[in-house]
Amino acid sequence: MRALTWHGKHDVRMETVPDPEIINPRDAIIRITSTAICGSDLHLYDAYIPTLQKGDILGHEFMGEVVDVGSSSTLKKGQRVVVPFTISCGSCFHCSKQQFSACDNGNPADNQDLGQQLYGEPMSGLFGYTHLTGGYPGGQAELVRVPFSDVGPIVIPDGMPDDDVLFLSDILPTGWMAAENADIEPGDTVAVWGCGPVGLFAVQSAFKMGAHRVIAIDHFPHRLELAAKFGAETINFEEIDTYYALMEMTGSIGPDAVIDSVGLEAHGFFADNIIDQIKASTFLGTDRPHALRQAILACRKGGRVSVPGVYGGFIDKFPFGAFMEKGLTMKTGQTHVQKYLPKLLEMIGNKELDTTFLISHRLPLEQAPDGYKMFKNEQNSCTKVVLKPGMTV
Repeated sequence: MRALTWHGKHDVRMETVPDPEIINPRDAIIRITSTAICGSDLHLYDAYIPTLQKGDILGHEFMGEVVDVGSSSTLKKGQRVVVPFTISCGSCFHCSKQQFSACDNGNPADNQDLGQQLYGEPMSGLFGYTHLTGGYPGGQAELVRVPFSDVGPIVIPDGMPDDDVLFLSDILPTGWMAAENADIEPGDTVAVWGCGPVGLFAVQSAFKMGAHRVIAIDHFPHRLELAAKFGAETINFEEIDTYYALMEMTGSIGPDAVIDSVGLEAHGFFADNIIDQIKASTFLGTDRPHALRQAILACRKGGRVSVPGVYGGFIDKFPFGAFMEKGLTMKTGQTHVQKYLPKLLEMIGNKELDTTFLISHRLPLEQAPDGYKMFKNEQNSCTKVVLKPGMTV
């Protein structure tokens, strides 16, 4: 089959690799019909996340048709399914609490040691996202093996196009959980840093959960325009000081809740961010958490901090004094995708959530390397790239 493989920083290639096979009774093989490039994939593209190996197949946002099943799979050949990016067994302690992204069994034991050293506990299994998360081949390919197929994939009803439901695999539930983690109350003002795909879905979700005002922060005009279409007020951080703008907009109180949808690769010409970039480029640091620092300083006393943005290592200059003195609470983590799929699929079917607005480019799978370059370098106009195996230009 054809698949996109990683070979180093900014070096991804389309190659012919062996077809996946059923290994365990709960496996299924999916023929990919749509797969997307995620902002988290850019962290791999930029070589910020360790333990990728040359030849690893990327991609964790995908859906397709079931073409083979193991003896214990609950799927049937011919079904269309969306596959969560989290690989979860469904029966461990964490899965029993619907904390699917914390599954103890999704990541094979021989891949757990480094994660345990870095984070105190091994990471859970994820598709196409380094050997810290199991080394599973991803879905930017023609075929993919899906472990625990009786737990993860959700069957899509006939008549629902791929474009409507593809983002159930990751970014829609991630934006929804980001808003849920903000503990939004009716009448709240919520500030969202980053108007990439997750940030835009967090904006939409915050309004659905009862937020009175949502303030979206970015520096790409088109992304801010998309946020405004959902009713958000906007701040372009290149044109105005974000902290003082938020204070003015909230009567000097600050937002009730803040959402950091940026993560470890914050942008902007700020003193702390420049220092972070120097440290990262000289291997003296890892993450660039400017957005998180700013969100904590801007949040009102007694407010809530939600962090769906990906962080990979240790961060410097964390304003813990402000966090403690202001009495803030924080919730974060990889998304418990399976927990949210039935509700979100129903909302899409009822036209309560808009998903297709995000897609700016549809490309054949063979053009995936070009899609990565575009998504990396043209973030104002390129909001989401969907790859289609077999698509003709």
